[in-house]
Amino acid sequence: MRGDPAKQRRGDFVRQLSELREMLPGSFVERYFRCGKPNCRCADGVHLHRGFRLSLLIDGKPQAIHVPAAWATYVRERVAMHKRAQALLGQICQLNLREFVRRKAAKEPPL
Repeated sequence: MRGDPAKQRRGDFVRQLSELREMLPGSFVERYFRCGKPNCRCADGVHLHRGFRLSLLIDGKPQAIHVPAAWATYVRERVAMHKRAQALLGQICQLNLREFVRRKAAKEPPL
């Protein structure tokens, strides 16, 4: 006997969430800038330095955390994981809402 397809999909989503346990919140920001030294290669405005930041809210305040270049790929992937987790949570909530509305209309008790 096969189970409810909606419950199976919800279970699949929850299992996918466990794969995202190393996620990081915020946005990954790559920017180019001048360092301000008059003899630096960036002084011409063309050969700028590249920097990375993790932009997020900490205790309700916007923060930008420097990301070393060697960590850029790692952090970018972890931020993408967070976006994927948010999408999965949205799908789980939609499935739960449909089930709630169905059970309420059928006057079934909550589980």
